[in-house]
Amino acid sequence: MTQAQATMPAITSMSDLRLFFHRNTRPIYFISATNFNLAGMDERVPHFKHINYIDCYDGRHPNVFVPSEQPHPEFEGIEDINNYLLQNKEVIDFIKGRGGDPVAVFLMFDEKTEELCKELGIELWFPPASLRTRCDNKMETVRIGNKAGVPSVPNVLAKVESYEQLIKLTEENGLGSDLVIQSAFGDSGHTTFFISNEEEWKKYADEIVKDPEVKVMKRINCRGGTLEACVTRCGTVVGPLLTEIVGAKELTPYKGGWCGNEVFPGAFPEKARIIARDYAYAFGNQLLEEGYRGYFDLDFLIDQDTEEVYLGELNPRVCGASPMTNHAAFAYADAPLFFFHLLEFSGVDFKLDVAAMNERWKNPKYIDSWSQLVMKYTDQEVDIVDQAPESGIYRMDDAGNVTFHRFDYHRLAVEGENEAFWLRITGRGDYRYEGADLGILITRGRSMTEEFKINARAENWIRGIKSFYKGRPLDTAVAEPVPSAGAFKIL
Repeated sequence: MTQAQATMPAITSMSDLRLFFHRNTRPIYFISATNFNLAGMDERVPHFKHINYIDCYDGRHPNVFVPSEQPHPEFEGIEDINNYLLQNKEVIDFIKGRGGDPVAVFLMFDEKTEELCKELGIELWFPPASLRTRCDNKMETVRIGNKAGVPSVPNVLAKVESYEQLIKLTEENGLGSDLVIQSAFGDSGHTTFFISNEEEWKKYADEIVKDPEVKVMKRINCRGGTLEACVTRCGTVVGPLLTEIVGAKELTPYKGGWCGNEVFPGAFPEKARIIARDYAYAFGNQLLEEGYRGYFDLDFLIDQDTEEVYLGELNPRVCGASPMTNHAAFAYADAPLFFFHLLEFSGVDFKLDVAAMNERWKNPKYIDSWSQLVMKYTDQEVDIVDQAPESGIYRMDDAGNVTFHRFDYHRLAVEGENEAFWLRITGRGDYRYEGADLGILITRGRSMTEEFKINARAENWIRGIKSFYKGRPLDTAVAEPVPSAGAFKIL
């Protein structure tokens, strides 16, 4: 907290909050592979910059800094990318050159990241990595939920070493024979296993038996939803419930893999929306008891047969849904949800009526209709990209043909459902391998049918954007290691 902040009066209203960030002078950096998760925050908060590894904008975004590539060991996760960036001389010079009392926020970080920030005099505005890791464990999520009165799908937590033991566990706990097993950590679609017989067990057994504990769930006929919230000293601020696009074969090779979201009024029955919001509020208050503060995301599973709402997963951080939440209508009427995260760690005194705000944000008028499609490479063959669609605004004609219109980095530049903003991830010279993130397409309107399948308009967008990619076979003389299928996510 700066001396000026220490003497300022407490923030008690939305206008106070917006004015506080309008006058921000502290350099704040979002350090990650791309700026996707907090895109646009630089325009709401002065002195907010993105430091990224991937140049999605070909050097044309004024608030994105991408250093030149330096030799480094192969990355195994986003944490490695961030630690590489924090040790890059160009990044260090950039931060020091801007002066001030720098702050960093991350999508993912570890204890090494914390050490590097301390060495560089950067304040890290998130709970400790050790606490985030504990809460991120899917087994721990169940336990926290149980303490908060937020139920998970009927399950048992145990070490599973054989199919025979699995059957015994399910019989003892009344879970049936159609099961879903999740390990403690991992990207959606990679560590979620659907098992209904011994053959399916054998397919995933090596992955399951190595874990000290897994979550064995009854399989239900469900729709997925996700909701972001923020734990503050005044209570838990709760955002809207978004639909999740999961396992769409046009977008991802992974069954159960997240590949996008929609936000629109009436996305879920009112009962489900109310229950999910109440659960998020209760879960957030329990997180505070666990020592956690700030931004988090909860995935919910809504049983289509019984309309029961169950806790799915916890993401103790910003995540792939964050751009949707922080650009919803309420974010412009009041403030982006991430403002409350920054405020909580700023050291400034505030006394906000969270209950009234949550009640106001329930109103459908604070929700616009948007969707985002996260496109992965779905083929098994590996190649090198020769041509890739640049980030910017694309248009679709009445026949479903997609053309590039102009470069831009503002999602609000999308004027209608015949336009979309494309954020390119995989570019020229990159490998395309199964599961590689090609990019994100953001459109107004829906991308799914009433049955929650990819609709015709979205299919045209996907086909059109992918048509701009051209690849060439690998040179057998290439010495670099080729990424394997299912390489770590970066979003």
